[in-house]
Amino acid sequence: MSKESGRVELLAPAGNLEKLKIAINYGADAVYGGTSTFSLRIRSGKEFDMDSFAQGVAYAHERGKKVYVTINGFPFNSQLKLYERHIAAMRELGPDAFIISSPGVVRISSKVAPDIPIHLSTQANVMNAYDAAVYYDMGVSRIIAAREISLKDCEAIKKELPQLELEIFIHGSMCFAYSGRCLISALQSGRVPNRGSCANDCRFPYEIYAHNPESGTTFRLEEESEIGTYIMNAKDMNMAEHIADILDSGVIDSLKIEGRTKSPYYVGVVTRAYRNAIDDYYAGVFDAARYQKELYTTQNRGFTDAYLISRPFERNDTQSKAFTIREGTHQVAALVNEDGMSWRCKDKSCVGDRLEVVLPIGATLDEVENEYGKVEMAEDGKWWLTLKRIVSVKGKEFECIHSGDLNDIILPEKFPSYTILRRDIVEARRKKGLDGEGPQAYQRREAEK
Repeated sequence: MSKESGRVELLAPAGNLEKLKIAINYGADAVYGGTSTFSLRIRSGKEFDMDSFAQGVAYAHERGKKVYVTINGFPFNSQLKLYERHIAAMRELGPDAFIISSPGVVRISSKVAPDIPIHLSTQANVMNAYDAAVYYDMGVSRIIAAREISLKDCEAIKKELPQLELEIFIHGSMCFAYSGRCLISALQSGRVPNRGSCANDCRFPYEIYAHNPESGTTFRLEEESEIGTYIMNAKDMNMAEHIADILDSGVIDSLKIEGRTKSPYYVGVVTRAYRNAIDDYYAGVFDAARYQKELYTTQNRGFTDAYLISRPFERNDTQSKAFTIREGTHQVAALVNEDGMSWRCKDKSCVGDRLEVVLPIGATLDEVENEYGKVEMAEDGKWWLTLKRIVSVKGKEFECIHSGDLNDIILPEKFPSYTILRRDIVEARRKKGLDGEGPQAYQRREAEK
């Protein structure tokens, strides 16, 4: 909980500079991300270099927000000096904390960057007060608890160590294994999860075979209809229903959203939903249905409230065995550029289309109508943009524009940076001539782009 405000912190993923800016504009108090293979998300680490990460730190600090650097890999002996140099380089950027998994790296960081607070990664699997005390004595100021922890366990840790900050996950992908302790990907593809290159093998469908060693006969077992073969696919965490319970406990300092490799739309919409949930809690107007409606607009594997309230052995609904990804209720159509003067297409859009406008936290628009379009507020308070002309800033005009087109399209008025334009998923499928295609197949293809 922020010592300055007495309010819980909302922590959002920053997979690259654009996503960092989106997270902050949509309500994050802090963001987390990193560079290179020292982070446990190699793909997103490659989207940042030192220059762009420095820009992100500056952007956040100019707006009173924090940046936590992920240095949560597990080093080999040959990498120890590389880790020291990386920590020293990151120290110069002035971040607000390092997120670290390895006890050895905790010691290195304390020596190389003694003024940078250390947050212990969820990969360390802290579940009890004894383990938390060990790391606290080493200088760790915050524990990012394992996803399998319960709220009661958090309360027990806080009772023993009241000065130790506690951070928990509230939304995003769940691991099939125990907070990342998985070897399936390493076994099948040589990609090591605990070194940042998990191939998500648990998300694949599997065929099951039976083998008789006496006869040498092998045959495939037929799966029961509608049961599915995604036998290791965990649902996504969604704790929106329990934000009030979590904050009532008074022991959680930071609420974390997973998803550095997920889309800008996901980052914006999910951060905005939880920002509203937190603010509404403190205002005494908490409405779980409101936040859930927004969260269900995103692609997901089905949702579960995981283990914070209920123990793992008490749950039998945390897996999605019939599918890996299912549709959200909406598809992002476009993202407004940082300058607010134009937008870039994310899904086929045509003259005459009416798109819902999703604004960053605290932003608003003026109702206007001109040659480029009509901006209006509906009776339910939602903003809408009707496209009257699709004209690029370079003067090129389109009847329709498709996903992947890099032309920046003129807006009827200046919009807030990174405003999202979206449409209902049924309409999105219709526009692509996919009325007969199942929504899961459509969403699967969109996720693979």
